Amino acid sequence: MPGVTIKSQREIELMRDAGKLLRDVHLQLGEKIAPGISTLDLDRIGEELIRKTNSIPSFLGYEGYPASVCVSINNEVVHGIPKADRYIEEGDIVSLDIGLIHNGYQSDAARTHAVGRISKEAAALISVTEESFFEGIKFAKAGNHLHDISNAIGNYCIDRGYGVVYDLVGHGIGREMHEAPQIPNFPQKRRGILLCAGMTLAIEPMINIGTGDVDFQDDGWGCLTADGSLSAHYENTILITDGEPEILTL
Repeated sequence: MPGVTIKSQREIELMRDAGKLLRDVHLQLGEKIAPGISTLDLDRIGEELIRKTNSIPSFLGYEGYPASVCVSINNEVVHGIPKADRYIEEGDIVSLDIGLIHNGYQSDAARTHAVGRISKEAAALISVTEESFFEGIKFAKAGNHLHDISNAIGNYCIDRGYGVVYDLVGHGIGREMHEAPQIPNFPQKRRGILLCAGMTLAIEPMINIGTGDVDFQDDGWGCLTADGSLSAHYENTILITDGEPEILTL
């Protein structure tokens, strides 16, 4: 993987455009989640929404992934493959991970949604996962180090009794979906690289109610919590600046 890229002002504008479009796709697709809809239907709607913006679905065909939207339910951590016979049910929590390419630049974001009335435990998990992202990006500014973000996310969740997934991490983003650097969501002993204005990062806590251990499915994509507990995912593409970070997908 090449080194970390610093984006020019022109590139930043293009990434802002891609981020705004993805934000709108998430808002529209999230409204379609309801008991009885299949995960494949969500994928089809998501792809249609992306293409209406004159964008390309980042995930479709990426290393063989067969869909435009990763739809992960309950104990599925990430990369759930949409299926015609997999239906959303009342009380589920559903994570949508979506990426798009617009004018050559990528944006990537994930949200976990409650379907109807969910348990207090599930609601707390979704809240803590989202909150941990915002705890992390308090440190996402030029002059700090990459692992300041990792430590803040991990400690926030661990201190509240949650399991942090160690096998999957966030990443840099730009012309490619996955660029340097890798961004762990768990505490690190080393400080990591110095953050500089113009870096664009996809920060994505993946947090479980139980252990942070995961099992990968035979399809090569699906990732489940090892103990069957619920998992939540929250992600945004951000821009590092000299001051507060800019969230491009929010």
